[in-house]
Amino acid sequence: MTTLTNEQRITLHGFNNLTKTLSFNMYDICYTKTKEEREAYIAYIDEQYNSERLTKILNAVAEIIGAHVLNTAKQDYVPQGASVTLLVSEGPIVEVPTESYEESPGPMPANVALQLDKSHITVHTYPEYHPSEGLSTFRADIDVSTCGEISPLKALNYLIHSFDTDIMTIDYRVRGFTRDINGHKLFIDHDINSIQNYIPDAVIEAYDMIDVNVYQEHIFHTKCKLREFDLNNYLFGYTKDKLSEAEQQEIAERLKVEMDEIFYGKNIR
Repeated sequence: MTTLTNEQRITLHGFNNLTKTLSFNMYDICYTKTKEEREAYIAYIDEQYNSERLTKILNAVAEIIGAHVLNTAKQDYVPQGASVTLLVSEGPIVEVPTESYEESPGPMPANVALQLDKSHITVHTYPEYHPSEGLSTFRADIDVSTCGEISPLKALNYLIHSFDTDIMTIDYRVRGFTRDINGHKLFIDHDINSIQNYIPDAVIEAYDMIDVNVYQEHIFHTKCKLREFDLNNYLFGYTKDKLSEAEQQEIAERLKVEMDEIFYGKNIR
């Protein structure tokens, strides 16, 4: 167990009012050659990530950060997509969360109980497809917003392992301020220089990553693109041996351009 130094022990005036928000955006990309393949892929995604499963994922996030779920709102949309929102409050505290000062990948569920208050966790999904080029994408946006000592980055490890992800865009921001007993404002209560410090080494090795951080504003941004490309992972319902070499090359090029455009946030064709 980590022992806090005197510099790390800060006596606050009242509650810790800092708001820490983690935004986790993931993309799954697929090549769907025909209308039937596209509709089957969208139906598959809609079933895999319906509101029931998303609710289980968000409840696991709440468990990791020690939150008590006050209310759940969930909705499956027509023709596709789903949303879930959890309103959460401080949950049972097993022990003082001294490890919150360390930059390290967070735990999986059932390994830790931390504290949280006046907070929410949301997810929205966005299945979509290109009108003519056979590309379909699934995007999920998850936001974990907490007040108090613990950073929602502790839930990042679990979120990464909850989705099949080709591209991830991760944002973390600390807002507001709290005061010590002398009235001095604290605009952040923990050291952080990169979101990557909360991502396991095995995941870092599997992705190309770019950081865009504004340290003085406590804004941190990391985007990740899967390094290894296997065409079989992007075909729905069949494997590449059903395609000619020319078709394989053309489809692979389309997929790689699509991934680059999402990763860099611009059209590059």
